[in-house]
Amino acid sequence: MTRTRLFTAVLPTLIMIAIAACGPTGRGEPPAQSPSGADTQRSSAPQRTLVIAIRGELPSLAAKPLVPVTGALAPPTTLFNATLDFNDERGNPRPILAEALPQAGTDSWRVLPDGRMETTYKLKPNLSWHDGKPLTADDFVFAWRVYATPELGVATSPPIGQMEEVVAMDPRTVMIRWRQTYGEAGILQDQFQALPRHILGEQFQNLDPLSFSSLPFWTTEYVGLGPYKITTWEPGAYVDAAAFDGYVLGRPKIDRIRVQVFSDPNAAIAGILSQQVHFVGDFVFSETDGETLEHRWEQDHGGKVLYAPVELRLSVLQLRPEYADPPALLDVRVRRAIAQSIDASIAVEVLTGGKGLLTQTLSSPAADYYPEIEKVFVKHPYDPRQAATLIEEAGFVRQSNGFFADRGGKQLGIGVWSSSGAKNERENAIYTDSLKRSGFDATTYVFSAEQLRDAQARALIPGIGIRGFGQKRIEAYTSEQIPRPESRWQGDNRGGWSNPEFDQLFAAYVTTLDRTQRIQEIAQMERVFSADTAGIPHFFSAIVNAHVGSLQGPVQRTTPESGIGYLHVHNWEWRS
Repeated sequence: MTRTRLFTAVLPTLIMIAIAACGPTGRGEPPAQSPSGADTQRSSAPQRTLVIAIRGELPSLAAKPLVPVTGALAPPTTLFNATLDFNDERGNPRPILAEALPQAGTDSWRVLPDGRMETTYKLKPNLSWHDGKPLTADDFVFAWRVYATPELGVATSPPIGQMEEVVAMDPRTVMIRWRQTYGEAGILQDQFQALPRHILGEQFQNLDPLSFSSLPFWTTEYVGLGPYKITTWEPGAYVDAAAFDGYVLGRPKIDRIRVQVFSDPNAAIAGILSQQVHFVGDFVFSETDGETLEHRWEQDHGGKVLYAPVELRLSVLQLRPEYADPPALLDVRVRRAIAQSIDASIAVEVLTGGKGLLTQTLSSPAADYYPEIEKVFVKHPYDPRQAATLIEEAGFVRQSNGFFADRGGKQLGIGVWSSSGAKNERENAIYTDSLKRSGFDATTYVFSAEQLRDAQARALIPGIGIRGFGQKRIEAYTSEQIPRPESRWQGDNRGGWSNPEFDQLFAAYVTTLDRTQRIQEIAQMERVFSADTAGIPHFFSAIVNAHVGSLQGPVQRTTPESGIGYLHVHNWEWRS
């Protein structure tokens, strides 16, 4: 049976699954809400609730959460938050809460004689929190004090670790004093978010860090600055929210939204085809799912699929001596052999339908500065023969069953871990099979969406962990980003790789303001990373979003530096 006929045969069942998943009403609509205050205003024509499908339960609604959040869950925090700035669909920084972004060489971005730095933001007038209380510069000062508390686990993460002090010059003026020059100071995005001091101030003073980070404020009682504010939270199922009249960019055109969990992409496909779901967020669909939808919508133009080549797929290698299994991972020859044993081109073709972009670097080959990286990084192309030579040089011999073993006869076994989901598991199977054909006794393991929340377990995967990266890919491999108990296992450097030269180059990169010099430092970091095979970049995958034809507004993202898939949500609207 062809794929199209098979899908047609099972579609009625899938639709019933989606309808059942859509909550108590069975129509994808939340129960009638009667919120108080200005948000009760409605247009004369009743509107549908916008139903947004996400992959997993929301662990926090904060743009900068104090609980570890895996990017694979892609929480839609921009629906509920607003920050000083954001990156648009082309990766260009733009102000939101701030009237303008700091500009180097002006009073808004000053480099002091002693090497320190100051950036200044003027907040737009009449900003308020979801509860109606005014947003002031003091809320940014308070937020910095929270984030800078070591026990909360984010104090060393950029840009917080680079900040010396945050000062309220007046109610609308925020000054950030930096310990040294910092090239990313003018693009903070969700890495520095205001917090409501009037709600959290007393609790921050009186509670221990664990209790503070576990407050219901971060979930069911969340108060933010974004286009939507929570009305109902049904754990494990959905979050309902209403348009916020006081949103800085204007009241959203759609009155109500429901953010609903769809861990099964088939149910999400059925839901959007039956119009019970209207927009599908990041990491729910694969490129194959997108092609399925495009085929279904060919005749009736029932919707649109957006492909954003923004996520790096990469294999993390466990390099902590006490956790590496096999210990041979600590031998760079073995790591290079692993890199040359994985045929990522198969994954690009099978998983992305050719829409992915092959890479051996952390940087995208589509970047305008990539030619500088191309000159210096160490290439590890797929080459099983060269891989075998490297493994033999490391002291292993091929047995009659085709697998390599050490001199004592123990096979060179390695676990390959990925998160759950059809696409992720297929990627895992491709790499595992490729490794087996090259002589590694590889075994597949899968993390469930629930297990992904265990930051310690993610950080201590003993072999190979397949993961995705959006932004901050270079930064993730600094020693400061190694997850540790004292940071509550937060940090993106899950393999525990530490290289002094890389750290020095990154320190120079973040303190350099000249773009040409920063590009050279990126290129040299790519050289060090690739020479030591600290990880194995495979390809940039296209994140797939989809929306029904009656919804107007979602945009196509073009670079890994783009914002997440809910850009300009306040301007989304139903077609007349």
